[in-house]
Amino acid sequence: MTSATTAPARRFTAVRDPEALPPALAAPVVAIGNFDGVHRGHKAVISRAKVLAEKRRAPLAVLTFEPHPADYFAGKSVVFRMTPEAARAKALERLGIDGLIVFSFDAALASLDAEQFVQDILIRRLGVSGVVVGYDFHFGKGRSGSPDFLRAAGKRHGFDVEIIGKIVADADGSLEAVHSGNARKALLAGDVARARDLLGHDYFVIGEVVHGQKLGRTLGFPTANLVLEPSNQLRHGIYAVRIVIDGVTHGGVASWGRRPTVDNGPPLLEIFVFDFSGDLYSREVEVDFVEWIRGEEKFDGLDALKARIELDVEEARAILSR
Repeated sequence: MTSATTAPARRFTAVRDPEALPPALAAPVVAIGNFDGVHRGHKAVISRAKVLAEKRRAPLAVLTFEPHPADYFAGKSVVFRMTPEAARAKALERLGIDGLIVFSFDAALASLDAEQFVQDILIRRLGVSGVVVGYDFHFGKGRSGSPDFLRAAGKRHGFDVEIIGKIVADADGSLEAVHSGNARKALLAGDVARARDLLGHDYFVIGEVVHGQKLGRTLGFPTANLVLEPSNQLRHGIYAVRIVIDGVTHGGVASWGRRPTVDNGPPLLEIFVFDFSGDLYSREVEVDFVEWIRGEEKFDGLDALKARIELDVEEARAILSR
């Protein structure tokens, strides 16, 4: 009897501003876009791109840009990034693609016209075998490159081009309302359940646990504290959450806001992790937002705050047990 063999695990490779791709991503099929939120519509496009990659027996990568072009042209942060770079990489990795290619969106890249983008980025530096974009994709200086231009460039230079038309539904139903703008609106309202329907996964953040005022300890609810991206516009309030620590998921309740009862300071995400003890300082964790509990409130002293936290913990446990 011979022992069964298993296929090697797929390895996800992320590269930034490559002059050439590593062997694991050689001659890739690339899906191009911002993919902020990696929502159900994005997933449908990537799923279609997988078909082309499998047909060509090529690795599949996502090609995207940092900062967001809108932020670059505005000269400041203007876009609520649902998935900053690290979170977006994690969400894409979970889709089973082979890699993520990130180019810095700077003056040099912004100055490339459509043909220069094709020749310098797609051919010389990436050596693509295929490109997949949406029907409304434009690229190059002044958005001069259209899907038709890209298709013609592929014929000239010998790489496949697939233009994905509007995808109206996926396995979970209609995609009519699924776009980044609607997901952002849901998060602005604190409606993380609605955001989950649009994204196809819990809205989540990734960050390093930092020191706080340690007030939670004196109240009996020690917290792990995260400073979120400055662009984050999730509504301030109390949420039932799950927190992933070293690959293990724990329930918790989180406060995101300025702590009006205490100091009304800079926004901070504070998570009380259920049934956990240990030092989390300087460790990277993931926080998944499951359900809104209430808005941020100013209480008449710490005793009133503690009593309300006790109720929040009970409600979060009930939510997470469902």
